[in-house]
Amino acid sequence: MADSAAQALAKAAAMLESVSETPRLDAEILLAHAAGIVRSALLPQLRDLPVPGGFAALVQRRLSHVPVAYITGSQPFWDIELAVTPDVLIPRADSETLIEAAIGYFDQHHPRSILDLGTGSGALLLAALSAFPQASGIAIDASAAALTVASVNAERLGFAHRTRFLHRSWRDAGWADDLGQFDLILCNPPYVESEAALAPQVRDFEPASALFAGADGLDDYRVVIPQIPELLSPQGLALFEIGKGQEPAVSILAQAASMTVTQHHDLAGIVRSLGLTHSTSG
Repeated sequence: MADSAAQALAKAAAMLESVSETPRLDAEILLAHAAGIVRSALLPQLRDLPVPGGFAALVQRRLSHVPVAYITGSQPFWDIELAVTPDVLIPRADSETLIEAAIGYFDQHHPRSILDLGTGSGALLLAALSAFPQASGIAIDASAAALTVASVNAERLGFAHRTRFLHRSWRDAGWADDLGQFDLILCNPPYVESEAALAPQVRDFEPASALFAGADGLDDYRVVIPQIPELLSPQGLALFEIGKGQEPAVSILAQAASMTVTQHHDLAGIVRSLGLTHSTSG
């Protein structure tokens, strides 16, 4: 007798324990994807749902360490759903700390202009546009393939008329000369040490150019942060995601650029982002 969907789900979750810290969640997402339904609709239907064709193949891909988001082509972030491909990093809940910090800073007056540096999937810019309906934004990325993904997401979310995507690298001379100033700058740069040990699903599948930043993980901060004062409006806020333990070194770079630094913690109490403001503001 063929397995029920509930039995197939339990078996898949058990198998995925060898490759995932969230095996049951992964199995549910993959089963729902195979069935063509959202995960919230899955559990009430488990008793009567036949095992969808293709579910076993999806589980096998996950057993090969392929991230769930690349298998399904989708990842939730903040209050939006984003298309993702191997051309972009998978948006993570850690990065939502930047959006929370922006909302806290702009509680009385909302930003009108947003710059997203290294946009990838567009996660930070599009989440900020969702949080600040009167704002518009510009996003840059050195990867043309990533910009295609971000543009698709902007279109799907109805934000295309509020966005501009530019194929630029902050390492190129003059990249920001025509941009002006912004009320809110968001940046999740590469910050992983070049010799860091990463899980296979990250190391083997996510784009290395968006992960690694030299021996100490600080190469891109050294390039970007000195350019922030010219790009940030007088009362504006720039938010940088950082890796665990990087706050002292990145803070020194910001202070050398005459910026005031504020720390923002994630739910685990780790300093996950730094807010930079002009030292003469507020």
